[in-house]
Order: sequence, then C-alpha cells, then structure tokens
Amino acid sequence: MTGLLGPAEIRELAARLGVAPTKKLGQNFVHDPNTVRRIVTAAGLTPDDVALEVGPGLGSLTLGLLPVAGHVHAVEIDPVLAGALPETVARHAGADAGRLTVHRADALRVDAAELADPPPTALVANLPYNVAVPVVLHLLAVLPTLRHGLVMVQKEVADRLVAGPGSKVYGIPSVKLAWYAQARGAGRVPPNVFWPVPNVDSGLVAFSCHEPPRTDVPREQVFAVVDAAFAQRRKTLRAALAGWAGGPDRAAAALTAAGVDPGARGESLTVEQFAAIAASAPAGTRAAK
Repeated sequence: MTGLLGPAEIRELAARLGVAPTKKLGQNFVHDPNTVRRIVTAAGLTPDDVALEVGPGLGSLTLGLLPVAGHVHAVEIDPVLAGALPETVARHAGADAGRLTVHRADALRVDAAELADPPPTALVANLPYNVAVPVVLHLLAVLPTLRHGLVMVQKEVADRLVAGPGSKVYGIPSVKLAWYAQARGAGRVPPNVFWPVPNVDSGLVAFSCHEPPRTDVPREQVFAVVDAAFAQRRKTLRAALAGWAGGPDRAAAALTAAGVDPGARGESLTVEQFAAIAASAPAGTRAAK
C-alpha cells in the first residue's frame, strides 16, 4: 500500500484547492497513513469486493482502498473535492486509479441504480459525525448487495451502534443497525490523526450483513415500534407505545400477543422482539422509514 497521503501532502493539497474543512459538512481529514492501513486491514476487503466510500475528502482512505478492492465507488457531496479526487488518485495510485468511480452526490440520497456498475459489496468510510447514523442506515436500506463494512464515527456513536439490550447506550441506532447486520467495535481512533483535530475520539464499527429477523412484517412497521419505544424510554412499553397502537390497552394487547411484558422498557428488547410486536400490531398503527 504505497502513495498514501501524510500531513504535509494533505495540507498542500487542501491549500492548492482552496479547501478549508467545514463543520457543516463534518469534514475531518485523516492524515495518518498508519490509520488508513489499520482501517483497510480491519475492513477485510478482498479483490472480489466493491468498496463504497462516503466522504472521501482529499483521498486519504481512497488511496488505501484501491490496491485491495476490485473497485471503489467514492460518494462526495463537496463539488471541489469530488472534482479533484480523480487527479489525486491518478497521481498517487498508478494503475489502480482505473478502478475508481467518483459520484458527486449526497450519500443520504443515492440509490442502487446510481451505484450499479459494479454494485457495492462493502461500505468502508470515515463518516461525517453529523450524519453518520442516517447514512449507514440509508445505505443498508437501499443497497441490498452490501455484505459487510467498516465505518469510522464519533466514539460515542460507535458505542451506540454496537450496544446490546440492557446497555445504557442501547437505543434506536443499535436496534435499527441490528435489523440489517451484526455489529462489533473494532477499536478507538485518537483525534490527532485528523485535520482539523476534533475534540472527541473516534471509533471503528465493523458489521456483517444478514437477512432481516422476520420477513412477514415490513421494516417500516418495525422501525415505527422502535421509534415509539425509545421516544419515551423511561416509560414502560405499555405507555410508550400507546400513541403508536392507539391507546395503552391496545399497546398492551400487542405486547402480550408478541410475548413481551407490557411493563418492560424498550432498552431491554432485542430486534427480534421489536419485530414480533410489529407483527402483532393492531390495525391502523403507523409506519416509519
């Protein structure tokens, strides 16, 4: 893995492009080659993988992915960065540069049709802190070809994504990611490998996709139950799901039918139990996306 960008190259490239990292886009560029190598190794890519990178920025991670993946889709919302990435890759990646496709797009709006040639199998990205969870969940929803991934997010977010039932940080992101995949923490990343330096640590989250826990109930209906349960997480499910079900008694009936104690709280339930509640929903309950 050669031609990676270090601190001097990152700053020189940014200055040449007139790029100043913005909080609005959540831009913190990785400038440490060892961190890039660590991410790529942890991602476990093979030549059969088609990697999807969100927010490639100046190209640090892109250059690490190209030698090991069969193809890399890079989705970048910043027009200046998206326009400059092919030139940077051509300069540093040699023959591997031909395996890159850059998409000037918002990752929250891309779909399978835009990324179909070839379809991505792995999500590997240093995600902007402010949209990390919505991006991961959107991509898992619209890209059925994804098999696994590794994302770098704020450490607090990483902890939530991998938390299990009973944890204090178990919540909506935990359950919704569990619908799509089995996730695990893959290590901490210190602030000093980024420019500008964030005021928090980052964390790596690895995941392996699986089939939904149930196929007889739509994802939207399950997620509506999850949203309602954690909107008032201190309340019992009988009370928290009253608005969703059309009253506390109707909520209690759905919970009992699903084999869930109406006096339990959402933080104690598995994704399978949330799916069972959705499957037992009374007529007229709402769905979420």
